[in-house]
Amino acid sequence: MKGTKRLISFLLVLCLTAAVLAGCGQEMEVPTQTTAAQVPEGGDNAGATDAAEADALSFAEGTVLRMATGYNSTKTGLFFDAEVAGDGVTLADGITYHAGELKPTWVEVQNRLGMVFENKYQGNSATKEFEFWKDRLNEVDMVSGTATILSEFGAAGSIVNIAEYLDQMPNFKAYLEANPIVRLSITGDTSTGAIYFSPYFDGVNDIERMPLMRVDWVVKLLDGEGEFTAEKSGQLKSPVYQPYMPTSGKVDIDVVKADGSGVETVTKDYDTAGNIIAKMNEALAAGAVDGVTAVNMLRTYIDEAYNGYYGTQRSNLFVGQNAAWDADELVALLRCVVANAQTLNGTDSIQGLFSREDNNNQRRVDMFRFCGTLFGVRGLESRQEYLYVGADGKLHDARGEKETYEALERMYAMTQEGLISQSFVDMSEESSATMLENDLGFMHYDYNQTQTVYNATKLQEGEKYMAAMVPVARWYDGTSEDGVYMRFTESWRSVKTDGWGISVAGVGDDQDKLNACLKLIDYAYSPEGQILMSYGPDAFIKTNDDGSYVTFNFNGEEMPVIADATYEELWEKASGNYTNYARQYLGSTLSFAKSQAFEYQCTHEVGKEGAGYISTAIGLGTIKHPELAVTENPWYTSVPTVLPTTTQENDMINSYTDLKNKFDQNKSGANVMVDIIASGYTEEGLGSADEAVTTVQETWSGKQYLQLKQDAYDRLISYYNSLNG
Repeated sequence: MKGTKRLISFLLVLCLTAAVLAGCGQEMEVPTQTTAAQVPEGGDNAGATDAAEADALSFAEGTVLRMATGYNSTKTGLFFDAEVAGDGVTLADGITYHAGELKPTWVEVQNRLGMVFENKYQGNSATKEFEFWKDRLNEVDMVSGTATILSEFGAAGSIVNIAEYLDQMPNFKAYLEANPIVRLSITGDTSTGAIYFSPYFDGVNDIERMPLMRVDWVVKLLDGEGEFTAEKSGQLKSPVYQPYMPTSGKVDIDVVKADGSGVETVTKDYDTAGNIIAKMNEALAAGAVDGVTAVNMLRTYIDEAYNGYYGTQRSNLFVGQNAAWDADELVALLRCVVANAQTLNGTDSIQGLFSREDNNNQRRVDMFRFCGTLFGVRGLESRQEYLYVGADGKLHDARGEKETYEALERMYAMTQEGLISQSFVDMSEESSATMLENDLGFMHYDYNQTQTVYNATKLQEGEKYMAAMVPVARWYDGTSEDGVYMRFTESWRSVKTDGWGISVAGVGDDQDKLNACLKLIDYAYSPEGQILMSYGPDAFIKTNDDGSYVTFNFNGEEMPVIADATYEELWEKASGNYTNYARQYLGSTLSFAKSQAFEYQCTHEVGKEGAGYISTAIGLGTIKHPELAVTENPWYTSVPTVLPTTTQENDMINSYTDLKNKFDQNKSGANVMVDIIASGYTEEGLGSADEAVTTVQETWSGKQYLQLKQDAYDRLISYYNSLNG
């Protein structure tokens, strides 16, 4: 991947790479230090706001913008709703806000820029919000929508082409020039370079989801001298899961040293230790195996396979900075966890893997996302549906590939052994909060900050729920016919699929309205605008006597420290959940560019610890990921969030209803991949991996869909090449 880095030069706030969030940041102090700058300096477009250019977007003071914009709910709009405001809510700025009034961030935007906002938001998801307004666009000036929908209606003349005004938008233009791959992700028409929406970044160029485990349980089972003992344990179920990793030979894995100071190589020695799943399965074939026996088998395996590398702290195989675990070792650990419920939680039942909300399809799909990470399958955590760029430079669709279904079959085998929560199978009303606070669940795959906050709110002293290292798997990145054993995550942040567009019919011939809309977008990408859209107004930020921000060093940049009152209020009103607090009370992080610096400060110390391990591994190259660039090895190129399909192509894609509906990732939808993990092959036409591929490609129009997407991608790459000479 030589040369790829030169294609990426990320802007001030957005260049907070691979270190934070969903809390992915190295643990660091937040010193109270003084900076003379009112906003942080540096970044590729620092100082990009030129007064002469900015004045080109002048508009009459008090110009009214009708805003059909927000984030998925009436609680997360520009204006307070009754549920959040109640009879009036007093915030850390000392002001009491009421239902129907603007939230602090948007009051500040009005004060700084001079436009006035009118609430038209219906409180829907981006898809449904635009659906509501699409035949009434004359009634709104800015509207939420998905990138695909906004681009489609833009091509039809209903949404303003922002690209025509880039010379009047110095901040936004500078950002796009510094980030060519982002420009590609929002290009709606490669013949004109049209852009029909302002992109939204919920963090960018860093890891998104990660495995999370009850560390204290791993330590209790695996660490210490001698054998594991317990007064009571359960029995392992009959084996269904079969080895994924080798059963003989040796596999070398690069890991971060335990102290984080560098990289070293550890060897999985299957000739000496055997494969732990094969050994457990063999023992189960000979008779019953209880939880105590299983733990001691795993302990012995770790000692032998790694030649004593982990010593008596065997838990570090899974939860240490130098972790090197793989899918087979995880399944062995899950067997031990589930069979030792009495030791771990004092009951007869523990759920191994679970999802945040087992009856919510939007959360249930995290199970197949984790499946891809476990078994080396691309496209299951794609930035666009199920697409990825292969080593051949062509688009691939995970729904139409045999490897996907073989991996899902492995997950179903885990379900059959009782290693995946029964509530996931039954779709009962279960949540991670219930799982964690009642000591019922061991592990899930999710966002670090929002889930590790339970260490403060739900868990007891001595209990620890922490991000674990990304697993080792065999990935076919094109560098070896036999694949490469390495850690790779496809959960990499880029442009999100939602954005805000400007209604052509809404602004009409009113130049003031158009300029005000463009000014809002441009300001949001200025250094000070990015601070406002992430932190809220200055009243929520800690300042020095001279009015400058108190800052801390965040990935090499000086970023503001939140005020003490803000921190206290975040816990009081949102139980430490930064995103909920920002969206519901401040009105920030609803769109545009969200910095992770605020969120990092609100991450629990346990969250910082685990995510810090992962951040260090990414920085040292032992965890690989897609690049936000057109890379020399195309396999590492992040698929654009949106591809510039034409209206005719979109009509054809929308006609492939089976392909869309059967792989739905929305809250109330259904997904056959989830169903396979929970219940095996139950869908007609999906009786095996081979049959699934045929059905998806031939019956459900997967082949036609992929060709249309490929055509659009080819046009996009040609456009990219033209931009780069």
